Amino acid sequence: MNFETYPFEKLNTLLENISPNCDYSSLSLTIGEPQFETPSFILDKLKDSASLLNKYPKTAGEPILREAMLQYLSTRFDLTLTNEQIIPTFGTREVLFNFPQFLLHDIKNSVMAYPNPFYQIYEGAAKATHSKVIYLNLEAKNNFEHVIDEKALSACHFVIINTPNNPTSTTMLMSELRKWVRLAQKHNFVLLNDECYIDLYLDEPTPSLLNASIEEGNTDFKNILVINSISKRSSAPGLRSGFIAGDANILKAYMTYRTYVGCASPLPLQEAAAVAWADQKHVDRFRAKYKRNFELAKEILNITPPQATFYIWLEVEDEIEFTLNLYKNYNLKVIPGSFLGREGQGQGFVRLALVYEENKTRECLERIKKMLKS
Repeated sequence: MNFETYPFEKLNTLLENISPNCDYSSLSLTIGEPQFETPSFILDKLKDSASLLNKYPKTAGEPILREAMLQYLSTRFDLTLTNEQIIPTFGTREVLFNFPQFLLHDIKNSVMAYPNPFYQIYEGAAKATHSKVIYLNLEAKNNFEHVIDEKALSACHFVIINTPNNPTSTTMLMSELRKWVRLAQKHNFVLLNDECYIDLYLDEPTPSLLNASIEEGNTDFKNILVINSISKRSSAPGLRSGFIAGDANILKAYMTYRTYVGCASPLPLQEAAAVAWADQKHVDRFRAKYKRNFELAKEILNITPPQATFYIWLEVEDEIEFTLNLYKNYNLKVIPGSFLGREGQGQGFVRLALVYEENKTRECLERIKKMLKS
């Protein structure tokens, strides 16, 4: 398979012959990895559960983890799901890669659609399934919204949307989500929303695609799925805890498939993840940190904060030159938008991941301000 080089590898190649200004400490706003400490109650549970390493984990996930995830969906979204409507997963990256292979395996000339620019695992899944790709281009002229070409979508078998969005930070309203649910029903494609940033809202809680499905009267979530992860909301990417939820008929067959994949989460990780999913207070504290970082971005760079995520999609004249000069002159790394898109999407933008504590974030933003002025 001819997979594209990952954006971070492309960045390393781009910067490999550049000597950064040693007057500045090395900082990076490239990877969407929270730099806050994982809460102690999660770590304590992990340590207390270490003795469970002598047991094999179930692919379906332990009851304590499933119950915590269902409780989360109830508390956060007022959703009442059954065990048949959710599967705990080893994070969400593995799902985004192997679920399309399960779903599209028996379909000749399969067609996928997903946003452009995008989280690159979407592209990897398309290549692995030999699917034709339809891009949902996120462009400034459309406020970076998922533009609907219904004629093109009518040929799709599987569609991924991503709201709140990485990298543009745009967030769909309930009315927009409902449009997507109607399209999935009308054209009989499976629709999945990547909701990994859904808890990182700044003010008003953002709805799930599952909420929109219920609003449209699709209470069984036919053709509708969501994925979510603990990585961002709990500053615990190393726990590798996620889930896929929605259409029980699809998930029943996918569960059988997963027994062959062999990506069950170790029991200590499941125990720690369960207490994290069940608690919202620590997430609120992290949200406050991200909100403060966006306040700094408004103060220093005059940027209007988005509704959710921790990303800034910063417009620049030339994203490659900006990245090179920012690293050379100010020892700060960012991701060029063109590394995250195809067919010209992402050009003229860089992605900033505001994942540090306030002081470091301020330092990064001040360096960017200097770079923009120069």
